[in-house]
Amino acid sequence: MRFFFDNCVSVRFVQALRILAQIQEYELIHLTERFAANTTDEEWIRSLANDGDWVIISGDPRISRGQAQRKAWQESGLTAFFFADGWASKGFWKQAESLVHWWPQIVLKARDATPGTGYLIPWNGKGFKQIYP
Repeated sequence: MRFFFDNCVSVRFVQALRILAQIQEYELIHLTERFAANTTDEEWIRSLANDGDWVIISGDPRISRGQAQRKAWQESGLTAFFFADGWASKGFWKQAESLVHWWPQIVLKARDATPGTGYLIPWNGKGFKQIYP
């Protein structure tokens, strides 16, 4: 399983998760490790769809709501997890705490998810909210 983090998630979080999750057999990559930082959501989503087997982790729930971004994501068939509104306004350490808290549950849910399913990761709450299909 491969996890792709967009620009709304700090590359440092991805680096830290790699270290924390070394015993598990999956790949974690940040957008800037594969694409130019200014690559549009539609471009990288379509590129990942051509590769298949990617799970998107995004700090930008607009991908699930913006017309062009949502269309690209839905057509891709990629499973995606979006941090709920409010994520971006939290400080670095609060975001890190939240990501580490949710990570084991994201991995488990991603394993069992039907390809193309989307989830919202709540800032406060006990579980994911399915937003697509």
